[in-house]
Amino acid sequence: MTRPRHPAPPGTHRGPLYALWGERMREPALRSTFAAVGMDRLRDRTGLPSSADRRVWEEADSATLDRIRHEAETERTNPWSDPTASLFARFVRDGDRTEYERAVDARQQRLTRATVLAAVTRADAWVDEAADGVVVLCEQSTWCLPAHDETHARTGDLLPDVSAPTLDLGAGEVAAQLAVADRLLGEDWDLRWPGLRARIRHEVETRVLVPFESRDDLWWLGYSREVNNWNPWILGNVLLAAVLLLDDADRFARLAARALESLDRYVATLPADGAIDEGVTYWWNGAARMLEALDLLSRVTLGGLDGAALPLVAELLRFPLRMQLGDDWYVNVGDGRARSRGGEPWQVAFHWGRVLDDRRVVDWARGARRPGHPVASATGGLPRLVRALVDASWREAVPSAPPYPRRVWLPSVQVLVCREREGDPSGLTLAVKGGDNGESHNHKDVGSFLVAVGGRPLLVDVGKPTYTAQTFSAGRYGIRAMQSGWHNVPAPHGLEQGEGRDVGARVEGLPPDGEPLVTAGVATGVDRSARAGVRLDLTGAYPLGEDERWLRSFDLVSESRIEVVDTWRLEPAGGAPAAFLHLVAAGDVRIVDDRVVVRSGDRAISISAGGVVPTLEEWRLDDPELMAVWGARLTRLRYPLQEPSGSVTTVVEAVS
Repeated sequence: MTRPRHPAPPGTHRGPLYALWGERMREPALRSTFAAVGMDRLRDRTGLPSSADRRVWEEADSATLDRIRHEAETERTNPWSDPTASLFARFVRDGDRTEYERAVDARQQRLTRATVLAAVTRADAWVDEAADGVVVLCEQSTWCLPAHDETHARTGDLLPDVSAPTLDLGAGEVAAQLAVADRLLGEDWDLRWPGLRARIRHEVETRVLVPFESRDDLWWLGYSREVNNWNPWILGNVLLAAVLLLDDADRFARLAARALESLDRYVATLPADGAIDEGVTYWWNGAARMLEALDLLSRVTLGGLDGAALPLVAELLRFPLRMQLGDDWYVNVGDGRARSRGGEPWQVAFHWGRVLDDRRVVDWARGARRPGHPVASATGGLPRLVRALVDASWREAVPSAPPYPRRVWLPSVQVLVCREREGDPSGLTLAVKGGDNGESHNHKDVGSFLVAVGGRPLLVDVGKPTYTAQTFSAGRYGIRAMQSGWHNVPAPHGLEQGEGRDVGARVEGLPPDGEPLVTAGVATGVDRSARAGVRLDLTGAYPLGEDERWLRSFDLVSESRIEVVDTWRLEPAGGAPAAFLHLVAAGDVRIVDDRVVVRSGDRAISISAGGVVPTLEEWRLDDPELMAVWGARLTRLRYPLQEPSGSVTTVVEAVS
């Protein structure tokens, strides 16, 4: 993936958005546009309805409202969750960040449910419950999450500095939530809770808008370093809060221009093939957040700033469907999850698929739609829940079969996904990961591969364990799930892979065919020719000697057979094995003669490696994130390779 190493200073960047919109995205043009319209009409253009718009709320999805009402009535008799100082301090004291985040999330979800029910019913009880939630959040010392707060690093204090709030993902989420709640319930609160809306504006102003406008040292703005998914996630929430809460059109224009110039820096990092090096999990809170910000801009400018015209958008939108293995299973890399949580904001993809008239994207999103089930949940936040509730097309959408492309090759991240027949995940699916070890949320996975049968992965990437203080520290690669030794890669001399952008794979010979076919940086279409494999030089992924080398090729031979060929040349190891091959399996694992059989339910594969018999090492999982995906255990297959030079073919076959 292309990453700018030396970002331009504020106000000077000219990226893909500027190439598309030019001076229309700068402050003078926006000031003229917004002043002529006025903030009240801009708020109407967002498409977010107030509680007074009875037609919208009377038509809202009943299954979603029933679920929300059941959960809200259950929790209303309980005290609001309490993210205590002791929980906040745990990040510094013992590395735990989950307990505090869970308490804050419970507050926000409860407020989301109460706000929706208040808008639907306009009942005093729910209007009051939502007001209570607003005050609870406004009285919370910080909206920043413990792992992101700057105070301890700056002063050594355990508690956040309320005079210098940190604008992070959590603060942006709360600001947008309060702004949408104000939009929905403002008229009701004016009557029943005079002064509440002023409190919302004060807190959002102090904690979010002023820091955003005044601080150039916020790293995620992209002025001093490269950006990641924080950029569109925070910027989209800041824009939404600003348009819903500000009454000064000139100030909104100034703020929007700053946000657009920063967002352009994120867009500039995205490759033409639409790949996200953080994987599908982070697509929802990176690329999808960018799409939501672009949608908001298009709405408030009546299409004057239309992100759909950006060529990159179409490929970006197709990335998740290209990674689908089957049902809720996806190719995962880095900190990504192999299995969907089920609460993703599918309406975002559905809406954009309709905007671009991309039937495959629409069908992929509809594949997650379940008749009689909620259109969205409170876990995705109030803005996303309301968008899904008021989208009649999404409410009426019926399930469809996902597209399951036959062949995908994403050169920017060197990811190959292939199956025998398009639209059919029933046989074997092979996914290969090249790339480098400097990618965002990176695990040491250069040269790894996954194998799924019937859409269910059996040779797997472990994925993301629960985040702690260690996760994004110098000790990151001390975490087992992030080590190359627990990925499906070789270990020459038993070594771990190296770290950084310069540590990676090189494609040998011709790259594989697959969608999108990218020429000169432009995605030009779909190719379905016969080539079904890739050859990678993995030498650069390890600290090897000058004359040492490791090559690996991958081929989907048929719907029931995959071959992985490792060829190496190493210095003699003095009697110890020259190298090991590692495979990580999910399911019941047994050695049968010189083969290994991996079975999960009615799906199974057999693995052979030129007669070499592996040792099996069981990993009894105790991390809730990993257990939610894989169950109680994973198993590592460790194949010793005795000779300093040689070749071995690993064959994976489907077992009926």
